[in-house]
Amino acid sequence: MSTAFETAAQPQMAGQMPTGPPVGQPLHRLAEVRQREGLSRRAVARRMKVSVREVARQEQATTDVPLSTLYKWQQALEVPVAELLVDNDLPLSRPVKERSQLLRVMKTAVTILERSRQPAIQRMAQVLVDQLLEMMPELEGVGPWPAVGRRRRSDEPGQIACRPLPAHLSMTLEACE
Repeated sequence: MSTAFETAAQPQMAGQMPTGPPVGQPLHRLAEVRQREGLSRRAVARRMKVSVREVARQEQATTDVPLSTLYKWQQALEVPVAELLVDNDLPLSRPVKERSQLLRVMKTAVTILERSRQPAIQRMAQVLVDQLLEMMPELEGVGPWPAVGRRRRSDEPGQIACRPLPAHLSMTLEACE
């Protein structure tokens, strides 16, 4: 009896279609790209309308995610689908790498434009955005980097305090009183 790994590792016979990648081989770079883009799992989960646990599961490099899910990741991370795929440990192609760099510069310029209160800085950021759009029109509509929220004081309740408890938990708490 052979295991799935042994079956996947055996050479293919002429004319046979491969059944898939060898077991344990990375299939995508979701976690790597998310971290590079500076987004938390929670932010990606909100954008994709799934749980943080589901994002963590999908991020495991050996998780076989459907193409439709890769497109959701593409929209959430604002990167080309090709960047999410494993490419045999080869570095990104030059055009993809340059696009990625320009996308990060655009996100930075839009962030400065939206958050600056000084007119001179806003004008400079707008000129930079316009120049980037001349170089790469597909950058139109790119949003700013995610904002870091204000830290709460120690006497302020967190977001969780504002959410109602699920019914099964509130019944458990009442039984303890």
